[in-house]
Amino acid sequence: MDSLTFRNQQLAKRVELLQDELALSEAKGKKNKKSGDSSSQLSQEQKSVFDEDLQKKIEENERLHIQFFEADERHKRLEAELKNRLEVLETDAAQHQAVVDSLTRKYIDTIEKLQNDKTNLEIKSQTLEREAKECRFRAEECQQQLKNLHADLGRRLDDSLCIINEKVPFNDTRSIQYNALNVPLHNRRCQFSQYLHENASYVRPLEEGMLHLFESITEDTVTVLETTVKLKVFSEHLTSYTCFLRKILPYQLKSLEEECESSLCTAALRARNLELHNDMKKITAVFEKLHVYISLIVLPSIRPEGLLRTNYSSVFTHIAAGLHGFHNVMKEVSKHYSQKAALEHELPTATQKLITTNDCILSSVVALTNGAGKIASFFSNNLDHFMASLSYGPKGGTEFISPLSAECMLQYKKKAVAYMKSLKKPYSDSVPYEEALANRRVLLSSTESREGLAQQVQQSLEKIAKLEQEKEHWMLEAQLAKIKLEKENQKLKSSLSGQLIEPMPENSVLLNAAEQEKEVSIKKTSGEPVKKMSLIGMLTMTTGSKEAPEAKSREDLIKNHYMARIVELTSLLQLADSKSVHFHAECRALAKRLSLAEKSKESLVEEMKLASQSISRLQDELTTTKRSYEDQLSMMSDHLCSMNETLSKQREEIDTLKMSKGNSRKNKSR
Repeated sequence: MDSLTFRNQQLAKRVELLQDELALSEAKGKKNKKSGDSSSQLSQEQKSVFDEDLQKKIEENERLHIQFFEADERHKRLEAELKNRLEVLETDAAQHQAVVDSLTRKYIDTIEKLQNDKTNLEIKSQTLEREAKECRFRAEECQQQLKNLHADLGRRLDDSLCIINEKVPFNDTRSIQYNALNVPLHNRRCQFSQYLHENASYVRPLEEGMLHLFESITEDTVTVLETTVKLKVFSEHLTSYTCFLRKILPYQLKSLEEECESSLCTAALRARNLELHNDMKKITAVFEKLHVYISLIVLPSIRPEGLLRTNYSSVFTHIAAGLHGFHNVMKEVSKHYSQKAALEHELPTATQKLITTNDCILSSVVALTNGAGKIASFFSNNLDHFMASLSYGPKGGTEFISPLSAECMLQYKKKAVAYMKSLKKPYSDSVPYEEALANRRVLLSSTESREGLAQQVQQSLEKIAKLEQEKEHWMLEAQLAKIKLEKENQKLKSSLSGQLIEPMPENSVLLNAAEQEKEVSIKKTSGEPVKKMSLIGMLTMTTGSKEAPEAKSREDLIKNHYMARIVELTSLLQLADSKSVHFHAECRALAKRLSLAEKSKESLVEEMKLASQSISRLQDELTTTKRSYEDQLSMMSDHLCSMNETLSKQREEIDTLKMSKGNSRKNKSR
């Protein structure tokens, strides 16, 4: 509006100037009518031209006003949309910022933990570096000692050679008589054939061990690694067979090398021999691998702590892989040996014995290949079943403690089966109802005196125990009395060997002696004088009241001491067993917790990587949105500036038209 008023003032001033000019022109027109007529015509033409221009400018001004209004409305709508979008983007940015802050806090904590782990690892690495330096220093010392030893041994060898050359000029191979005394060279071909004949002594026990293992697995037994005791025998036979293969391997390789060096060996046959050379090494390596893993699965039946149950799956997986490797090696051996046999049959020096031998060996190799393939496929297909059956164990535990416990469990199982069979037997006839009522009345009447009877039973049991103790005591006393009586009889016989004695019945003597010993034992505690009757007469003597009780007390003390010591040791043994079981469980729990912590650590590291990637992606998106928003705002500002410039130009043109129109009107009015 300010600009419009300013333009109107300018137009008004211009109209006044035009009116002044018109007045001057009219004054001049009076002087010259002719010139006035022509000027009036010109003014009319100018007026019509001005009116047309003014009309066009007015229409253009209206059109520009409409465009300006529409542009203003579009600008307002676009501004509102952009504001709404900006608010949405700001809320999204705030949410993203909150997520980023939480993630940064979380990852700061994880980074601190990782830094702590890093420091610990650095400390460990430093200690390991120190140990490595010490080891290197020791290795250098050992190398120096080795060099010194080499130098010393070389010097000694030189001295020995000099002494031998100077002092021992005798050579026994020059003389036939002396050479006959030398030991001949060893015939390794004969030894190789002897080793091959020993093959049956290693293979047959292996087959018998497998048969015994197969027979030990029945439906009545629980087949787990802790109970397969026969597997140890099979492993021992497999060990001996592996040692046998390792022993004959150098001879096999040497025979193939000698065959390659022969003049009759062609290039193709030499290539097949080299392939068999490598196959022989692979067979021995495969058997050694299988021997290692089978010896591992034997450990639970010998030492359960030697192999953890968590490692069963990996061991069986390696056994399956070893069986597949054995099958693959046997296929290679079958292929290469068939090619070798075909090439040997084409040789002119091939005999019928060589052909039949090759056919026998080839048929055996093919049969072994097929058997190995069946074993490998069966083991791989039933690996899950093996693992499921081996996971059998007592409830609440993960494994058997020892093979003895598994054997006890099998005995308990048999007893449980027998008990269940006994329960399935038909029940006997029940008691009639009337008899049951009568028995119930008797029971009800006897329940009142039940407590009294229980007390009487307890008292009677105590009396019986005391009587048993007294019985043992008197039996010991009787034995002592008998021993003393025998001693007295011997003394009497020795003292009265040369005297005449009145005959006395033997039974009465024994009875009197027994009665006297009883009296003595009764009066031991009092220490009173005792009259002792014997063959000599009656002897009054005072028995020592301390000897027998002291001996008995010593025996009781020793017995009580050892019994207490045995009870104490058994309790300590039970306590140690319980502590060992508890410690074993704690160790397993700690191992599981350690594995879970390592897994969670790996997952946290992966989450941190993903979060850092998402943070960088969100930051990139935020920067791109900011840039696009700034670009849009700059474009809008440029567009508004251009529109303002066009409007200002149009306003100037309108003002000029209005001024021209006002001037024309003034001229008209004038």
